[in-house]
Amino acid sequence: MKRVVGLTLVALVLVVLLVFFVLPALWLLLAPTKAAADLAGESPLSFGSFANIGVAWQHLTSFQDGVLFVWLRNSAVYAVGALIVTLITSIPAGYALALTKFRGRKLLLTVTLIVMIMPSAALVLPVFLELNLVHLIGTAWSIILPFSFYPFGVYLVYIYFATSLPRELLSAARLDGATEWQIFTRIALPLATPVVGLVAFFSFVGNWNNFFLPYLVLPNSDGFPIQVGLNQLLSSTPSFNPVAGAGLNITSPELALAIIIAVLPVLVLFLFSQRTLVSGMLAGATKE
Repeated sequence: MKRVVGLTLVALVLVVLLVFFVLPALWLLLAPTKAAADLAGESPLSFGSFANIGVAWQHLTSFQDGVLFVWLRNSAVYAVGALIVTLITSIPAGYALALTKFRGRKLLLTVTLIVMIMPSAALVLPVFLELNLVHLIGTAWSIILPFSFYPFGVYLVYIYFATSLPRELLSAARLDGATEWQIFTRIALPLATPVVGLVAFFSFVGNWNNFFLPYLVLPNSDGFPIQVGLNQLLSSTPSFNPVAGAGLNITSPELALAIIIAVLPVLVLFLFSQRTLVSGMLAGATKE
């Protein structure tokens, strides 16, 4: 009897997940295969035609003279630029917090933890005021610099170096005459490849999907990342905005196709980095 109840609960949970997560994703994948009128008249999960995908692609790429590609390029520049700065700063910071002793170390680690759990929206206003003070509003640096601030990455690196890096190995390197910089670059950093990949993945995904900050600090459409661009597409879709111009040819299929295109880089990155992500998540789980 208990087993039947347990299986029933598991089945109910799976059904709920299917309804709230799988079915909307499946509808999104099938929406570009239909015309806008067919989305309301036909079965939600039916397949239309590949010709409709071509029509939606043509309408989407002709929107504002192909601004979609500009948005994708901007997202790549912002996400990759911030990722580079994040790795340059967070990896040494986590290493220093884990393996060196200095005054204020515990306070710095506590502040890192506090900032890590704070909602990012809570920091938008002070960040905006700082950027405005140094006249960076509307520039690429107004996105790259705030995105580079990644305390979660520092904490991940700290956990790894504090639990998984053998102290005897570092002591032996010092006895052999290696400097601290050589120990970090030639010993610690190569061993930390899994956690570096984990930090890089989470940083890139967070940067790519960030909407609120770019929406506030970028006044021109030519500087939008794809996430803010999707908001502009949404406002140009008559089914969501009745006052949108009918001649823009942006309807629900075009919007669904744009969302799929926006998700593809993260999906491809996830598919090609699964092994690194798994090893990175297990890094620090055991202490040698």
